[in-house]
Amino acid sequence: MRIRTLWMWIGIASLIACALTVAAFMAIMLFDLGKQGIPVLSWEFLTGFPRQGMTAGGIWPAIFGTAVVTLLATLLTAPLGVACAVWLEEYASESILTQLTRAAVRNLAGVPSIVYGLFGLAIFVEGMHMGASILASACTLALLTLPSVIATTEEALRQVPRALREGALALGATRWETTYSVVLPTALPGILTGVILALSRAAGETAPILFTGVAFYTRYLPASPFDEFMALPYHLYILATQHHDPELVRPLAYGTAVALLLLVFLLNLVAFIIRAQYHPKKRL
Repeated sequence: MRIRTLWMWIGIASLIACALTVAAFMAIMLFDLGKQGIPVLSWEFLTGFPRQGMTAGGIWPAIFGTAVVTLLATLLTAPLGVACAVWLEEYASESILTQLTRAAVRNLAGVPSIVYGLFGLAIFVEGMHMGASILASACTLALLTLPSVIATTEEALRQVPRALREGALALGATRWETTYSVVLPTALPGILTGVILALSRAAGETAPILFTGVAFYTRYLPASPFDEFMALPYHLYILATQHHDPELVRPLAYGTAVALLLLVFLLNLVAFIIRAQYHPKKRL
């Protein structure tokens, strides 16, 4: 008994040590970014356009482009992902088609993002003649985040008690009315969690938009979904690895990294506020 208790405490201590290690690395990374990036942030930096070969000026076009393409990708992937998960969990019977669909979703979740970029180039940019544009990049990011939305939505639907479904059906509700009025509202916090994760991933991806619409520099903000755009991840990549004078623009790179983190935080904050409005205890 003492040996089992000893091993239990060793396991708990190991878990705590791993968690503290991850937290420490996160704290070091955030401290380094904050120390070198926060002094760069200013109103001019956040609202201005790049100047002098991207060695001066601001990053407003990149902020605007990242926010627009991320929100558009989320609007595209959320309905498709939720609808697919509802079909798999509520309507589809256990068959070879269902098993193949779930296997395809799991496999797509592990495909490297660069492959999605090449696929978006072939299908959206060239095949559907969208050109290098916000719309093509948003469609590519939507495909990238679709598997995670489907998986988290399925898990949220599984957490809804079977008794709620049976009670609604016993009261005379149709299967669709039960799904729409009972199951989805109950599972909504979990669904929104999946959408939030997809939102965060889409905002930080570089490879999918590299081939489908992001530009090195634009003098104007995009006026339509078919225009090219700047994005914070690609802008940071250029400043950190491709600029002719990386030491000169390193402070701008740190400032861009902090701005990207803040943008993702703000998008997540809005999503969490919306999610909190639909919490089951709040509805009661």
